Amino acid sequence: MPDIRRHITRDVPVAHVAQTPDQVIAGLRGTNHHGVGTVIVIEGGDRLLGQVRLAEIFAAAGSPLSLDRFVQAPPVTIGPDTDQEDAASTAIREPLVSLPVVNAEGRFPGAMPPHAIMQVLRKEHVEDLHHLAGIWRHTEDAQRALTEPPVVRMRHRLPWLMIGLAGSMVATQVVSGFEATLERHVALAFFIPLIVYLADAVGTQTEAIAVRGLSLTTGGLRRVLLGELGTGLLIGFCLAPAAAGFELLMFGQPGLATVLGASILATCAIATTIGLMLPWAFARIGWDPALSSGPIASVIQDVLSLLIYFLIASAVLG
Repeated sequence: MPDIRRHITRDVPVAHVAQTPDQVIAGLRGTNHHGVGTVIVIEGGDRLLGQVRLAEIFAAAGSPLSLDRFVQAPPVTIGPDTDQEDAASTAIREPLVSLPVVNAEGRFPGAMPPHAIMQVLRKEHVEDLHHLAGIWRHTEDAQRALTEPPVVRMRHRLPWLMIGLAGSMVATQVVSGFEATLERHVALAFFIPLIVYLADAVGTQTEAIAVRGLSLTTGGLRRVLLGELGTGLLIGFCLAPAAAGFELLMFGQPGLATVLGASILATCAIATTIGLMLPWAFARIGWDPALSSGPIASVIQDVLSLLIYFLIASAVLG
């Protein structure tokens, strides 16, 4: 993943700790810096000391006191090798207008300005949208993505679809493994699309939240996981009675209604868990969490939902 080195600029308001507010104001006249909401305060050897809000400096105009009476430690600093997506997420979470950078020697080489933060956020957002759609490589310009030659577009999309095809073959094997159960209870086949759809839909909702939310949340994984698991169960409790009632109206088989309700409840809980844990696992190994969404998550959710459906059917219906 690219770091922030190319985004670092010294074109931000910087002042020495020994300067007075009037000296800082005089130095800022005629300049057009990035991120003028705060002034970075340094001491000898370009060592970062902290920052002062520009409003405080103007309020202290005329005071003989130096900046060391006003300076505050920055809420957060980043290193030059920080991943650009992590840096942009940090700026949102704090929130900060610009991000001060400190190198390994403790010196201040510059800051990541507001426009760079916005550029990174946009780039990562577009990239995530492509990954969610199962497109292998993202295109910087959305218009160019629609005007590229068909062969190029195919090359960007095909890899994930091949994974999806392989997963569909596994799902076919799962269904064929319960051929005897299907022969005895043909109506089970009618609800396969419903089970698969709910697994995909519920999982996709969780993935869309998890892909970016995991980098912004301050809660631990256990808390977030329990929250999503609870959400999945609540969704299942709402959908299961509706599906079971529909089955009773259509076929009048209480056993099948029980299978359908239990399968939906289990599927919704597992889909939310997968939708959260896959992005988390990808982030832990240094991959973009968005890569786990789309076809990869769909394949796992489809296979597991079908397996759960037929295992419950075998246990309840025989």
